[in-house]
Amino acid sequence: MENEVIENSNFQEIPDQKIYSQKAIRVGTFLGGPLVAGYLLSQNFKTFNDFEKVKRTWIITLIGTVLIFGFIFLIPENVLVPNFIFPLIYMSIVAYFTKQYQEEKINEHLKNGGEEFGWGRTIAISIAGCILIIAIMLSVFLATDLLKN
Repeated sequence: MENEVIENSNFQEIPDQKIYSQKAIRVGTFLGGPLVAGYLLSQNFKTFNDFEKVKRTWIITLIGTVLIFGFIFLIPENVLVPNFIFPLIYMSIVAYFTKQYQEEKINEHLKNGGEEFGWGRTIAISIAGCILIIAIMLSVFLATDLLKN
C-alpha cells in the first residue's frame, strides 16, 4: 500500500484544490435544494477543468429549479404531499448525475491525495441556498400580489 502511494506521488501531481464528495452533494442537495446542487456540482467541474459542463450544469439547474417550484405551486391545496418527497426526488436525480458524470473524477482526485471540503462548508452553503430560495419565493409572491392590486 505504501509503495503504491509513493509511486503515485512520483508520477502524478497531488491535486491542490478541494472537491465535494458524492455524499456531500447528496446531503447538500437535500438540505439546500436544487440551486445548491448546481453550485456543488459546478464547483467540482471547475476543479476538474471541465468548464463546458459548468455552464451546462447552471443552465440545467436554473431550468430545473423553475420547473420544480412551478410544479410544487400547481399542486392543489387539498392534495397532501409529505414535505420530504420533493427534496428526496431531486436529491436522487442529482445523485444519479453525480455518479454518472463525476464519480470517476472524484475517486481519482481522492486517490491522488486530493482533499474534499468539510461538512461545515457544505452545511453553510445549504443554509445559504435555503435563504436564497426563500428570498426569491417571497419576491415572486410580493410581485404577484402587487400586480393583483
